[in-house]
Amino acid sequence: MIERVIATSKAVELIEKLIAANGPLLFHQSGGCCDGSSPMCYPLQEFKTGAQDVLLGHIANCPVYIGAAQYELWAHTQLIIDVVTGRGSGFSLEAPEGLRFLTRGHVFSESEKADLCALPEQHAFKTKGESTGFAGKAQEI
Repeated sequence: MIERVIATSKAVELIEKLIAANGPLLFHQSGGCCDGSSPMCYPLQEFKTGAQDVLLGHIANCPVYIGAAQYELWAHTQLIIDVVTGRGSGFSLEAPEGLRFLTRGHVFSESEKADLCALPEQHAFKTKGESTGFAGKAQEI
């Protein structure tokens, strides 16, 4: 199966460092505005997803979400989370490291599209024993 989101080895190294310092993390692919179109990294418990967030998959055991409207525009693209030198958004956890996460893309071929991992039925998440506050079933991670 083809994953909708993957990470480079450099990104995984930074994610693991951030997990060690902050605990479980979540990524949200920004749709623009103040933080551009950057993948934003947050402590898992500090970012609440909603009905308009699509769970693309996981990188380094961290869920990666994208807004539904943004997903519709990027559905044909595999997101590749990388890390580069430079200061990104002050809201994302990597900012003090002098590094920033960056999304690269790979447009799926027709054969890759046929082999894509299915999206989860419900895009909201919860941690073990926690209610999402959203209607419907929540995916437990």
